[in-house]
Amino acid sequence: MLIAAQPFPFEFDLAHSALVIIDMQRDFIEPGGFGESLGNNVALLEAIVPACQAVLHAWRDAGGLVVHTREAHAADLSDCPPAKRLRGNPALRIGDVGPMGRILVAGEPGNQIIPALSPVAGEIVIDKPGKGAFYATGLHESLQQNGISHLVFMGVTTEVCVQTSMREANDRGYDSLLLEDCTESYFPHFKAATVEMLRAQGGIIGWTATSAPLLAALTPSRR
Repeated sequence: MLIAAQPFPFEFDLAHSALVIIDMQRDFIEPGGFGESLGNNVALLEAIVPACQAVLHAWRDAGGLVVHTREAHAADLSDCPPAKRLRGNPALRIGDVGPMGRILVAGEPGNQIIPALSPVAGEIVIDKPGKGAFYATGLHESLQQNGISHLVFMGVTTEVCVQTSMREANDRGYDSLLLEDCTESYFPHFKAATVEMLRAQGGIIGWTATSAPLLAALTPSRR
């Protein structure tokens, strides 16, 4: 398949590609969660859910591999170094009890993926202790076992976990596409800058595109 993208068209074979959905978790997306408790406008992130859902359904219907990630730590925080937990001066830190349970702790209600994008049987779910999807996870090995060479990214937030994961993917030899209308930040200018950085200098990290050309390629009736 070849779809319109920047800085030039993105070509991929569905059999060797995976849709990677980064951290679409209740605590980041839903009103009343951790993100909102820090003073962020979660409506910005919530607004991308319909576009993400459309891509997820089309990708599933086409038979593509799906990967979901959650930023999640062990209950004893043994995988959360002080350099991460003690940064800044927030009202709540990782491991503290927030509006939806303990913040960024595996198994807590707020740590779960939002219902609209819930994983189904056969999809890969990665709990990651860092910002990047490849750090201290088995993602690379799982992708290699499935013969994956190309990744299509969506999720939050653009400038932190999404960008970090795309850079990690680039270092491991994957060709990656970011869907611009399926990613967002609490700070829109951070998203804009990140999109520019990723596709700069001839696609130094990867490609970007809206979801429309991908949906058209995945759904025969739209061609």
